[in-house]
Parts: sequence; structure tokens; C-alpha cells
Amino acid sequence: MPTGPSAEEAARDAVLAGLIANIARRDEAALRTLYDRTSAKLFGVILRIQADRGMAEDVLQDVYLRVWQNAASYSPGAGRPLSWLCTIARNRAIDGVRRRSEVQGPVTEDGEDWVERLADPHDSEGTILGRNALQACLGRLDALHRDCIVLAYCEGQSREDLALRYDRPVSTIKTWLHRGLATLRGCLDAPA
Repeated sequence: MPTGPSAEEAARDAVLAGLIANIARRDEAALRTLYDRTSAKLFGVILRIQADRGMAEDVLQDVYLRVWQNAASYSPGAGRPLSWLCTIARNRAIDGVRRRSEVQGPVTEDGEDWVERLADPHDSEGTILGRNALQACLGRLDALHRDCIVLAYCEGQSREDLALRYDRPVSTIKTWLHRGLATLRGCLDAPA
């Protein structure tokens, strides 16, 4: 049975929603206050995707530029303000990684990036952060191992299918999957 936010969370949401509403009216002081209250959290979201700290700082600034430009589009009925901000941060960080041509995973048959299929605009903040951690850890794997893991566990391809696809023996694919999953597990279990 899902429960709503606690009284403390609801009060924090109301403050953030009020700041966003003021930003929509071009209140620069509200933007500074929003930055002070949320930048550490958003920077953590960005760092899980964009490992380069300097690039992550640039992405963070871009996030607040986007908030300034799009604050009027925020609707409290569509979701919590921090989730909205985390989504912007996540999307800007992914865009930054893509601009640097770092491959995050194979695309599906219809050309869609598999990570985008995991996204749901109504996801909770914890779900978003977990997905960001998964994506960041997958990005650290060898490209072939990462692609095999995604194709096997997200697309349901068998080891035999992957062996044909990559022109490798099934035993090699099995090793890639085993090693890739072990590395992925270690990365996900590491403290943030």
C-alpha cells in the first residue's frame, strides 16, 4: 500500500514548488535559494552518470539554466519537485555523456536506447537514482561485456544468440557474462 510523503517531506515539497513558481516569474533570489537547497543532491545524481568532476560541475550549471528556462512547465500535480529536478539533472548528465560519444549500451531493434525504455516520468527519486547507478556502472564495463549483459538480461537473448551475434564461442559469452555481472555487482555495492 503506497503512502504519501511525510509531513516533513510535504513541507519541503511545498517550499521547493514555491521556489520553482517564483523562478517561473524570473525571481533570481528564488533560483539562488533553490540552488542552495538542492545542488548537493543534484550533483550526486550527475556524478553517478558523469564521472568526470569538472564535466559534472558544468552539467550542474546547465541544470539550473534549464530550470530557469523551464520553471513555468513544472506542475506540482505531475510529481514532486525534487523528482522533477532529478530528472532534469539525469537527462542533462546523460546528454553530456552522449556528446562525448561514450557508449552507454546497445540500442534496440527499433533504434531506441535501452536505458530510455527503463525511464518513467512518474518514477520515485530512489528509482531514478538506482537506474542512474546502474547506468553509470554499466558505462564502466568493457563495451562487449556491457552489450552482452544488456542483450541477455534486458532483451532476453540466449548465450547461443550472443555467440552468433559476436562470432564467439558460447563459452566465451558465458565468461563475459559472468565477469561482467561480477564487476557490475561490485560497482553497485560500492558506497556512492
